[in-house]
Amino acid sequence: VHLAKAVGGKGSVLAIDVEPKLVEYMKERAAKAQLAQLVPVLAPTDDPKLPAHGVDCVLVVDTWHHIDDRLHYLAKLAAGLKPGGRVAVVDFKKGDFPVGPPNAHKLTADAVAAEFAGAGWKLAMQWDELPYQYVLVFTPPAASAGGSQ
Repeated sequence: VHLAKAVGGKGSVLAIDVEPKLVEYMKERAAKAQLAQLVPVLAPTDDPKLPAHGVDCVLVVDTWHHIDDRLHYLAKLAAGLKPGGRVAVVDFKKGDFPVGPPNAHKLTADAVAAEFAGAGWKLAMQWDELPYQYVLVFTPPAASAGGSQ
């Protein structure tokens, strides 16, 4: 809802989830808030269902550690980005915190950055000021998003 309000009527936010009940909840929430620009999308676990070269930014919150074949998923994210597009990952830091998954399921920021780097992505920004999470922003390999850049 916050992102949909931020982009206003001229933009759109694809609220993608793998859980049908959450997608239905997002539909109801968008309708209640009268945000036609908030478009809930049900996607399988291995494909974000992004339109080809159709999005400026992908925000993955508290989910990266759940994705099984992340290298394959990165290729699908890159294919959905417009030229100049970015992917931001927000996920849980390692440690014993009152929120988040068990420590064994968490990935360090360095591990996530290494996965992206291994697929040719560049780390554009890192922010560690949240108490339980880190924020990483990546740009795709030059030939991936929106064709050549």
